[in-house]
Amino acid sequence: MYTRQAMRELGISDTLRPEQLRELDEKGFFIVEDVLSPSECRSMAKEFERLHELERLTGGHEVHVEPGARRVSNIFNKTSAFDPLLELQPVLATAHHLLGEIKVHGANLRDPVQGFGHQQMHVDVPKHFDDDWWVANAIILFDDMTLDNGPTRVVPGSHKWAPINVPVCNQGDWEPGPVSEEDRARIPADLDAPYPGEVLLTGRAGTVFIMNASGWHSGTMKKNDAARRVLHLTYTRRDLPQQLVQIDHLTPELYARMPPAHRFLLEIEPPRSADGVVRQPSREHAGWWN
Repeated sequence: MYTRQAMRELGISDTLRPEQLRELDEKGFFIVEDVLSPSECRSMAKEFERLHELERLTGGHEVHVEPGARRVSNIFNKTSAFDPLLELQPVLATAHHLLGEIKVHGANLRDPVQGFGHQQMHVDVPKHFDDDWWVANAIILFDDMTLDNGPTRVVPGSHKWAPINVPVCNQGDWEPGPVSEEDRARIPADLDAPYPGEVLLTGRAGTVFIMNASGWHSGTMKKNDAARRVLHLTYTRRDLPQQLVQIDHLTPELYARMPPAHRFLLEIEPPRSADGVVRQPSREHAGWWN
């Protein structure tokens, strides 16, 4: 299977509207409202709370436990509630447009606690040349995101600049390359400070912010205690590693309920010759699906 085939089997168009393409190219992100209904937001927020109650301080341990933020990772193995989010047309179309052949990179629920959530300005991935895109990120809102509950900040057009590596945000997983004098002048001395021209993303529940993860961005401090539950759903190229290697955590329940297109996007099919899968499954999972 390949990406366009998977999208066709799911009945999902692989095209974006002209204004979405323009904003993605010029700003590095665009916003789509009303992707989820109010009832879907309430249902997914409720499941967020159920999963967090089970894990609490260990939430997100498969990827990253973040002090000052409620997190849950490895979500598709824990519940079917978020399965519909694997079929969001503008998210899949953006990932396919930017990256070509794609797979799920990560899926992390996050809600910062009052007084926390601030991050230094950073990017999520490196790049070796212009338009060397590695990851597309969708921030899916289950609650309203306001100026007071920790909106994400982004710098329009910064996806075309040099990447900023911040180990506490990037988990130390890549090293910065050489930086031109022009790019060096853009990088602020204080990565915590507001950046000229930055935009604070706000929107009502059901909105999705779709971003090129090479853009400069960060979380901001949550000033109140209003819920700000979101899912960060990321896609990467099929030749690159996943943030959470789905096949290492795969359960029979997840495999059984997923149609072939979802298995392809999650990269949870057993390896076979010439199918593009380069990572072997972990020993504890190898063979049970045969």
